[in-house]
Amino acid sequence: MSRHYFGTDGIRGLAGQHPMTAEFAFRLGIATTEALHDAGITQPHFVIGMDTRHSGHMLSQALSSGMMSRGASVTFLGIIPTPGVSYLTRTLGADAGAVISASHNPFEDNGIKFFNQHGEKLNDSVEANIETYLDKDTSSLRPVTGQHIGKSQRYRRDSNDFMKFLLNNAPYLDGLKVGLDCANGAGYELGPKIFQQIGAKLDVINAHPDGFNINVDCGSTHPKALQQRVTSLELDLGITLDGDADRALLVDKKGRLVTGDHILAICAQARGDKTVVATIMSNLGVENYLSSKGIKMLRTQVGDRYVHEALNQNNLSLGGEQSGHVLFLDKSPTGDGLLTALQTLAAVRKSGKALEHWMDEIPLYPQILLNVRVPADKKKTLQDHPQIKEAVLQAQNTLGEKGRINLRPSGTEALIRVMVEGPEQEQIEKLAKSIASVVETVF
Repeated sequence: MSRHYFGTDGIRGLAGQHPMTAEFAFRLGIATTEALHDAGITQPHFVIGMDTRHSGHMLSQALSSGMMSRGASVTFLGIIPTPGVSYLTRTLGADAGAVISASHNPFEDNGIKFFNQHGEKLNDSVEANIETYLDKDTSSLRPVTGQHIGKSQRYRRDSNDFMKFLLNNAPYLDGLKVGLDCANGAGYELGPKIFQQIGAKLDVINAHPDGFNINVDCGSTHPKALQQRVTSLELDLGITLDGDADRALLVDKKGRLVTGDHILAICAQARGDKTVVATIMSNLGVENYLSSKGIKMLRTQVGDRYVHEALNQNNLSLGGEQSGHVLFLDKSPTGDGLLTALQTLAAVRKSGKALEHWMDEIPLYPQILLNVRVPADKKKTLQDHPQIKEAVLQAQNTLGEKGRINLRPSGTEALIRVMVEGPEQEQIEKLAKSIASVVETVF
């Protein structure tokens, strides 16, 4: 079903510019409440959380005002990881949850996404219904007055419900030396508390958010600082979160980056999963490795919502993306960076092998990913352009069956992502640059 505002992960944009304005957020609050009215929920209860972005205060207050103007009640969770909103939506018995975050995007951006009462992302039909209200003249709606106007309250943070859930799924680390990069984001308080309580000797970086430094040269999108710190301080491993802490990557003792593909391979064997779900971007070397262990990899298009969909359709539990956005559906209905790190460490300890030994064992084919900036309204037309199709065909013929090429529009930014994978680094770099050059020329 076609949607105009919602992308693969909610609605995103430059804060202060349509659609990330206070006016739009207010209308979105109205629209979402009316969509719940259509579902028979007369007085909806929302929970709202946010990451550390400066603009989050403006957008959260506008969104909640729109909701209350249509009779909804709101529980404001404050700064909290995205999966925490999912968890508390379920445990507090709310009808829906909302997150003000642009995840790994630059701090200037922000976004709004929703969870249903089960803590799952909304399906396309619900988002499409919300959009119908966004396009309506809301002045024609029945007035909500008097005692029917909604109200807000703050969540009592001292109850620590989400923290207790994570600790219940955590191994004890027995003095393991762990580096933790909090990305100056939503996990800056909770992350250190968790690892201190499970016995880690902790070295924490980027846990001093100021509203503007989220994801700036830190976190899972910029892991080099943590990699260098792990080796220079001789730590046992490192963990790096993204801005809203719904994904995590690890670093082994040698400073090597442990991707979501590695995490799937390690956890699948420890858990006994016979099939996992990954995306078209997952490494071919890891797929072949899993196959040698009797584990099948199913692939979807990029986006955790599609991984989630495939897991449900095939009655599976474990899936994820290279980025470290991993789903353990037997534990949580959404990606959770802290849970991912804890489950990976539990799997490593269960195996009796150190993380670096796993990294030696799991092969990766060289892979290059180039981002080409294009006009936002043009990025979805690339598949149909004859020059681009010809460039991809020629490159694939050069690689043969030993490699893969994938072009796709980013779901969150005005970018075309060019991925080339194959056995030789020099060859794939040359092919990727050639395709990217054609995309730049065309657009």
